[in-house]
Amino acid sequence: MAKEVAGQIKLQVKGGAANPAPPIGPALGSKGINIMDFCKQFNAKTQDKAGKILPVIITYYTDKSFDFIVKTPPVAIQLLEASKQKSGSAEPNRKKIAEITWDQVKTIATDKMPDLNCFTIESAMRLVAGTARSMGITVKGAFPQDV
Repeated sequence: MAKEVAGQIKLQVKGGAANPAPPIGPALGSKGINIMDFCKQFNAKTQDKAGKILPVIITYYTDKSFDFIVKTPPVAIQLLEASKQKSGSAEPNRKKIAEITWDQVKTIATDKMPDLNCFTIESAMRLVAGTARSMGITVKGAFPQDV
C-alpha cells in the first residue's frame, strides 16, 4: 500500500552539518517529523560533500515518516567557488568582480545537468553563463561552437 503524501519541504543545508537548530528544527518540527532522525540520515548521506550548501527536498507522509532527495549545489555557489569570490557584485551591470573560462562553465554545467531543465550541454552552459552574468562574473572568450 502506498503511503499518502502530506507535503514537501525544501531546504538548503550544509553537507554533513545538519543539526536541530534553525532552519531545520522549526521546519521539520512544525510538521511532526523526527528532527534527529533526519539529521543523522542527511549527515550520513552527505559526508563526502561536507561544507557545501546542498538543496534538499523532504517529502513527508501522513504517518510522520519521510524521504528526502539531495540535489547538487546551486549554480551561483559553484560560480563563486570557481571564481574564488565571497559574493556576487552589488551592481553586476557596472562592476565586474571576476572572470571565468568556458571550460569552468562546462564543468559546472555537466555537474548541475541532472537538476536543470536542459536537454543539451550547450543550453546548460548558456544557463550557467547567464547566472554568472547576473552575478557580475564575465565569461572569457566566445561561446565554443563544438562542445
